[in-house]
Amino acid sequence: MKYKQLGQTGLYVSEICLGTMTFTGENKPGGIWAGIGDVNQKLATQIVEKSVAAGVNFLDTADVYSSGQSERLTGQAIKDLGLKRSAVVIATKCYGRMGPGVNDIGASRGHIMDSVSRSLERLGTDHIDLYQIHATDTVTPVEETMRALEDLTRQGMVRYAGCSNWQAWRVMKANGYAAARGWARMETIQSYYSIAGRDLEREIVPMIQDQKVGLMVWSPLAGGLLSGKFGPGSNGPEGARRVVFDFPPVDKDRAWKCVDAMREIGNKRGVSVARVALAYVLHKKFVMSVIIGAKNTEQLEDNLEAAKLELSADDMMRLDEVSALPPEYPGWMVSRQGAERVPQPR
Repeated sequence: MKYKQLGQTGLYVSEICLGTMTFTGENKPGGIWAGIGDVNQKLATQIVEKSVAAGVNFLDTADVYSSGQSERLTGQAIKDLGLKRSAVVIATKCYGRMGPGVNDIGASRGHIMDSVSRSLERLGTDHIDLYQIHATDTVTPVEETMRALEDLTRQGMVRYAGCSNWQAWRVMKANGYAAARGWARMETIQSYYSIAGRDLEREIVPMIQDQKVGLMVWSPLAGGLLSGKFGPGSNGPEGARRVVFDFPPVDKDRAWKCVDAMREIGNKRGVSVARVALAYVLHKKFVMSVIIGAKNTEQLEDNLEAAKLELSADDMMRLDEVSALPPEYPGWMVSRQGAERVPQPR
């Protein structure tokens, strides 16, 4: 297992992060959570144990996952295993609706302050290592959100701040406030990225490379679509997450071409399509950590092995070509006009 800096901080996290969205326990809510996973406490503890044994020190959850159950099971697993608090980096999020009230959602100071104390209680800890704003709040001013995160870090309830599903310009605006006022900045962004969905390479990747913001990748298998169990005309295995929750959106014609190429590479190496898909993302230098989720230990073990899979330069070139994004303005104009202005290696 390799370890990388959390943004520009001195904290190191494993390149594979265990996502606990599948942790639901006995009192699982309905809706989308019923189809995402039904991992109970016993299995959750086993999954955390196997992950830690493989070198994973990074766990990601959110208050909205199964209405708080994911946080509870994650915290209980850490307690049951007797793990030192400093041995794991716990990341959670707030924004999603957590009650019927008009203020039970969003990135306002009020909702953030209400949410963090409840997450701490569910996780059974006195601090959250990485507290992330789960979505873009088009109502709350970015300055208000950043001030709340600054106060939480000064109080010691939160060590570092991050965001998820934000636009590049919004991260820049947030960190502009942070730099000007000496506040905690957004050290990470959690974004969707997979071989079948490389959109963030247009704006977010240049931003994180320039600003040294750490990238956490969610759904590197595109909601299971890249597991190798789906294809043209196939609805996939019964009970699969993608069958009941067709998300995130993917250009499936392009995805099947990617799966075919990955299957050929996987067959040569005797590994699964899923493992190749994860290794592809892990090979991208701008990626800090890849979040994997599991419904059982067999799936977990196969995903963890992706950290050991070395893809050749030819493999990466082929996969890059088959998954290439279509040209989009202003990208194609930047390339055309900048052909003679190539940055020199440092």
